[in-house]
Amino acid sequence: MNIRVIPVTPFAQNCSLIWDPDTMKGALVDPGGDSSKLYDAVTQNGVTIEKVILTHGHLDHVGATTEVASHYNVPVIGPHTGDKFWLDGLPMQSQMFGFPPATPFAPDQWLNDNDTITVGNLTLEVLHCPGHTPGHVALVERTTNTVIVGDILFAGSIGRTDFPQGNHQQLIDSIRSKLLTLPDEMKVYPGHGPTSTIGHERKTNPFVADSKFG
Repeated sequence: MNIRVIPVTPFAQNCSLIWDPDTMKGALVDPGGDSSKLYDAVTQNGVTIEKVILTHGHLDHVGATTEVASHYNVPVIGPHTGDKFWLDGLPMQSQMFGFPPATPFAPDQWLNDNDTITVGNLTLEVLHCPGHTPGHVALVERTTNTVIVGDILFAGSIGRTDFPQGNHQQLIDSIRSKLLTLPDEMKVYPGHGPTSTIGHERKTNPFVADSKFG
């Protein structure tokens, strides 16, 4: 799987353009805004967009979803239905975060734990990882040892849990049981900030490292 990270919105949210190099079919993961920047990246890389995929329902990750999906005439996949209230509440989120008004929408398909998503000949495995939001998912691509984690896990940190229906212990449990059991060499693409690896976070992340749990 090829991946290009495109920071968007004033929150520098990492939208990921992913594609299968054999078919050049791809997807945009978490198109939070700055749609023209996303279109340029797609064109520059010669990718045919098949779908939009969402890790969770926060505005900086979904703000350009309806525009992008309409532009490419493709379906919206994810997140888990636990984040329906976030998507329904996009106008409120716009006010909360100081973003332009956003219209509520529903995806064409909600995701569940252990679902799979195809992108060209690639297969993404879905891990439901609640805590930052109740419907947050991560996306694992095994052939390139890559996991896209949204706001679950960051390099040296973890997602906030002070938003509605956030749960700190649930987030820790999701990271420890779902993400840190992945191979050490697996590269982690978070929703903000630099990439990392599962092994590095398992050893050094002050919130979830093995040493913290004996």
